[in-house]
Amino acid sequence: MHPSDVAPPAPPSLWLRAVELCHGLRGHRLPWAALAFGTGVGLYFALPVEPGPGTVAALSASALALVLLGWLTRASVGLLALMAAVVLAGVLVAQFRTQMVAGPVLSFRYYGAVEGRIVMIDRSASGAPRLTLDQVRLDRFAPDETPRRVRISLQSDSAIPKPGTRVMTTAHLSPPSGPTEPGGFDFQRHAFFLQLGAVGYSRVPLLRAEAPTPSLAMWVEQVRKFIGDGLRARMPGQVGEVAAAITTGDRAGLSDDVTVDLRASNLAHLLAISGLHMGLLVGFVFWSVRGGLALFPRIALVHPTRAWAAATALPFATAYLFLSGGSVATQRAFVMAAVMLGAILIGRRALSIRSVAMAAILILLWHPESLVGPGFQMSFAATGALVLAFGAIARSDRAHWMRGWRGAVMALLVSSIVAGLATAPIAALHFNRLGQFGVLANVLAVPMMGILVMPLLLVGLLLWPIGLETIPLKVAGWGIEWILWVADFVAELPGAVTTVPAPVWQVLPLLGLALGVLGAARSHVGRGIGVAVMGAAFVVWAQSDRPDLLISDDGRLIGVATPEGRWLNRDSGVGYVAGAWLENDGDPGSQPLAAARDQLWPVAWPPIHAAATPGQAERAVEACRRAPGLLILPDKLGAPVPSCDVYDIDRLRQTGAVAIRFSDMGPQVVTAREMQGQRPWSTP
Repeated sequence: MHPSDVAPPAPPSLWLRAVELCHGLRGHRLPWAALAFGTGVGLYFALPVEPGPGTVAALSASALALVLLGWLTRASVGLLALMAAVVLAGVLVAQFRTQMVAGPVLSFRYYGAVEGRIVMIDRSASGAPRLTLDQVRLDRFAPDETPRRVRISLQSDSAIPKPGTRVMTTAHLSPPSGPTEPGGFDFQRHAFFLQLGAVGYSRVPLLRAEAPTPSLAMWVEQVRKFIGDGLRARMPGQVGEVAAAITTGDRAGLSDDVTVDLRASNLAHLLAISGLHMGLLVGFVFWSVRGGLALFPRIALVHPTRAWAAATALPFATAYLFLSGGSVATQRAFVMAAVMLGAILIGRRALSIRSVAMAAILILLWHPESLVGPGFQMSFAATGALVLAFGAIARSDRAHWMRGWRGAVMALLVSSIVAGLATAPIAALHFNRLGQFGVLANVLAVPMMGILVMPLLLVGLLLWPIGLETIPLKVAGWGIEWILWVADFVAELPGAVTTVPAPVWQVLPLLGLALGVLGAARSHVGRGIGVAVMGAAFVVWAQSDRPDLLISDDGRLIGVATPEGRWLNRDSGVGYVAGAWLENDGDPGSQPLAAARDQLWPVAWPPIHAAATPGQAERAVEACRRAPGLLILPDKLGAPVPSCDVYDIDRLRQTGAVAIRFSDMGPQVVTAREMQGQRPWSTP
């Protein structure tokens, strides 16, 4: 038989290609397990209805069956089964966390006596002092109906007692508000996982009901306040406020000008205690200890000084976790640092994609709700991108470029560019703005943070008890002044900030999945899939449009899309909602400017009759009777108006904020409650 007569082998089927791909992943399971677990957590938060006991039992049984299948088969099919089980485990862990933090939520506006213990003191966006209270008591509320925690803004910050003090006041309280628009930031969900059952304000002085209760948590809060006040006294002005923010997480005294400059220059992350600060602290301690031991050859050549340095750095990381207030971002940074130091202690590589995956799994087991926040997403996008980038450089023939002083400069440039590119899309999705010169600002400011500010603040704190903190704090202050100058210089450059409209909600999950696949993949096929998913995310983003009409959840504010930008029916009041709408439109204008725009919209739309205040309701009703269309009222509708589609306060309490798109097919209405689903945190 001639060789040409032999039929060529059939191409492998898609199933066989998938099995081969999975078989190649057997040595790299941990990153894929982290992606699968995060996918399960994300699926839980995307569910339209909370899983009931029967569904939870079915999911648990399915997960166990998949684990058994994976254990018995011990092949590529088994690996697929294990990954599916990890996805289900993510759903179950998130649901368990929800049940653990669930507590009473205020169902109506309350005015009366409030008593509780101060557990946190911070400031609102307007700068007002704000107290978080636990062990709460409210008038005429049974203990099982009382929120576990409430947050109250005060009129002044005079005579605020120390954390741990039990106080009394008279306050206005309300349930946590829902999203300002369908698909927007869900404060109800955020408050639910903080166990905040009510928020409000008080205009009367606080009364001390009981002295501070001695406890470790309250002692830590008092130490934080002592250190913050001491830094402000030794480093006057905004320099001391920045030092307090970096050290204790207290950003209460930062001026609006400094905050705006830092955001415009993409340097706001220097104030949020996260992976950068923890990494700089741990790195300084680690290399100081290891470098000090290297001065003694008998020790350095015989003993594991690398492990000793890691063991020394870990307590410093733990102390910084408590000193900074232990926010979720700091907890995340501590877990990542602890995983990397643990890898050094057991003789593994500290910076690897497996370490990043392990840190992600531990954080999601601890706080699965952090997955939907920008902090988690940006931290792991930046860390994963840096690990992959420097790993690729180390394997290339240009690794010699990363040595010596030239290597330090190159590492700085590569870090700023890679981290900036990895986090820019996520920052644009969440904050609707991009700093055009963020790389320049970070190249100029981050080295100062690492070389002077963080090390010398640590040295100053260590020398504080013996009174030798003046010089290190003074030099650290020079570094902070440089950072503030860079922020101001970059923020003043023409075109420093570009605003970006908010896309549809599908973009963020697609982008997160793409980044996860790119981080876990070890083959060209896997990376190609990640690039394809990322491309799909950007295509969907480019095709996204903003709603034609937005209605606030109390009916007092409407926003109509016009050729000039969104027109608002009020030039003041409901300012938070107005600002959120304009920000999501990518509109840098203010509420008064938006209210002054011409009321121009297509004649094909139905007439829109809105009352900004209850006093205007009667006039809006009469107008709707003459020209039937949409009737929007901040009060209850009296006599029915059959010819109009009515959104009064009763209906809006059930729907939440409303977004409407007008087309030839008729109006497409989406409500905040539809987007939230029937979840424990989305009670009307």
